[in-house]
This record gives sequence, structure tokens and C-alpha cells, in this order.
Amino acid sequence: MVTIVVDDYDVGIKHYVQDLGFALIEDTELSPDKRWVVVAPSNDGAKILLAKATNDQQRLSIGNSTGGRVGFFLYTTNFEETYKKYKSREIEFIENPRQESFGQVVVFKDKYGNKWDLIERK
Repeated sequence: MVTIVVDDYDVGIKHYVQDLGFALIEDTELSPDKRWVVVAPSNDGAKILLAKATNDQQRLSIGNSTGGRVGFFLYTTNFEETYKKYKSREIEFIENPRQESFGQVVVFKDKYGNKWDLIERK
């Protein structure tokens, strides 16, 4: 599991579940201000803990957890379908799809500015 810092739990859930099509695995209240929120692109892969920023330093890291580099990799078995679906949901792509030796890839940003590779392997 990896952590992505978000500004609001419900906004983060909406983005990852509705916009990106991830599954909501868990949403447990730990205190009035803290929840354990886990989403995943599939039930058999990596999971993401959505952690709400609670101080200025954490708020500054929203969208920049990897220093501006691509930090997350989302694999698909149907690149064109996933790409078109994300475009229709106004996901921001920062380049055009390209062929690489390992397959087709394009970089997109999530709602928070984190960069992802969308990849279909050959």
C-alpha cells in the first residue's frame, strides 16, 4: 500500500472511485477528524491510502509526493477504452499516447497533480 495525501477524504474518494474507476476498499472513521480510506484500481493489486493533510507541510505536499516525477503506474488491458473513458471524465493528460518497447503509455495527472503512467503492456 502507498499513501497519497489529499485535501478532503470525500473529494478524494469521489475522484479515485468515480473519475478513475477505482474500488473503495475501506472507509473507517478513526476519530472525528481522521479516517482510514483505502482505494484500489483492482481487488488484487496495490492499494492506496488516502491521507488527509492535517498541517501546512502536508498540505504543501499534495500533488507533489514524488517531486514532480511520474510516481504511480496504472496498468490496463484495453488502453484505448481506458484513455477515452478518462478523457470523457476530463482527466488531464500531459502528453499524447506513445508506443514504447514495453507497450503503449501516456502520462496523466490525478485531481491533485500527481503524475501517473497509464500503460498497456505488449
